[in-house]
Amino acid sequence: MSTSELPAMKSSPKFIFFTDFDGTITLQDSNDFMTDNIGYGQEKRKQGNKDTLTGAVTFRESFKGMMESVTRPYKECIQYLVDNIKLDPFFDEFLKYALANNIPVVVLTSGMEPIVEALLEALVGAENASKIQVVGNNVKAKDGRDMMNDEDGWELTFHDDSDFGHDKSLTLRPYAQLPEDKRPTMFYAGDGVSDLSAARETDLLFAKKGHDLVSYCVKEEIPFTLFETWESILGKVKEIVAGETTVKEAAEEGVKQFKAGNA
Repeated sequence: MSTSELPAMKSSPKFIFFTDFDGTITLQDSNDFMTDNIGYGQEKRKQGNKDTLTGAVTFRESFKGMMESVTRPYKECIQYLVDNIKLDPFFDEFLKYALANNIPVVVLTSGMEPIVEALLEALVGAENASKIQVVGNNVKAKDGRDMMNDEDGWELTFHDDSDFGHDKSLTLRPYAQLPEDKRPTMFYAGDGVSDLSAARETDLLFAKKGHDLVSYCVKEEIPFTLFETWESILGKVKEIVAGETTVKEAAEEGVKQFKAGNA
């Protein structure tokens, strides 16, 4: 695939930041929040997460069940999340830095694009939200129903046929395979199960401290660096862009911190 076919390459950037959305950019996972409060509840949702990690079910199967348990009209779901989901306090600062330094930000989500776009607009403002590419699953009306206003009127549609529902590596790989003289340095930030397919595809993986992605990276020997908030991500990206540290040096930090008991 040529650079002209890749949306984030339009400005010929030297760096691109790909990121998960739920629980990474936001403090809460919007899908978990819906399921726990207006779906089948936290206990069943947490069991689904455990079953996914052990391989008893796929992420696709677990997530489909979660969303099927939420029957409120889609318009109400969006407003419920806009009213309750909070942004990491440092993401807005990171986004402004990225936009000012030609670092495209691409959200790769296992959530639904309309919800993520509505939340971004509410959390960072319409102008900056419009500059973030969102790639994720989608939603459609059930037969003959008004998706936005009818009870049980919508259903999840997946991005692809993978066990993840949205295999994030499929978006990342064309960038990773660009010729060396055109290929940007690729960052990725994530926290959980839906980020497993992306973990091997980027140059520097930021894994959220205390979450499932850290355990997976250690088990699979995938280099990573830890973050708790976007303040530390911003600091590390600035150092790399300025040439004060390398991606390789940053990637070795996470394993050292884990072995020292700090992950």
